[in-house]
Amino acid sequence: MKAGEPPMASFFVAFPYVQFSRFDTMQEMFIYRGKVRQGAKRGRDLGFPTANILLHKKIPEGIYASEVFVKGKKYFAATFVGKAETFHEKDYKSESFLLDFSDNLYGKWITVRLHKNLRGNKKFAHAKDLIQQMQEDIVQTKKFFKL
Repeated sequence: MKAGEPPMASFFVAFPYVQFSRFDTMQEMFIYRGKVRQGAKRGRDLGFPTANILLHKKIPEGIYASEVFVKGKKYFAATFVGKAETFHEKDYKSESFLLDFSDNLYGKWITVRLHKNLRGNKKFAHAKDLIQQMQEDIVQTKKFFKL
């Protein structure tokens, strides 16, 4: 590291709609910013509406305890990163379920800050199994943030 450089490795990916940084601290694993896109609305149908961002830089797949910033306001979230294997999806994306949030985010810019990987990506045979796991992911997210 040279004098005057920040104490973390960071870089931005030159793709439209997403900015990405990698931080080497225990407090913050990854941070990225993107424009929320409409997805298949499966999360909403399962009771967990998500803010979806297509990603162009690989982050280890899985569920993360995260913070999402909307117009400068912070929300705690459980964020999925990867390809939704349960639904045979090929798009690599971020899907954040914001706790205590109910507004429409389509077309809005958000910043996602991943803090802790809670588990890896997993394929579920039944929707009820996925819902049960999502409920547990939210419990673990709340526990991480001491909510």
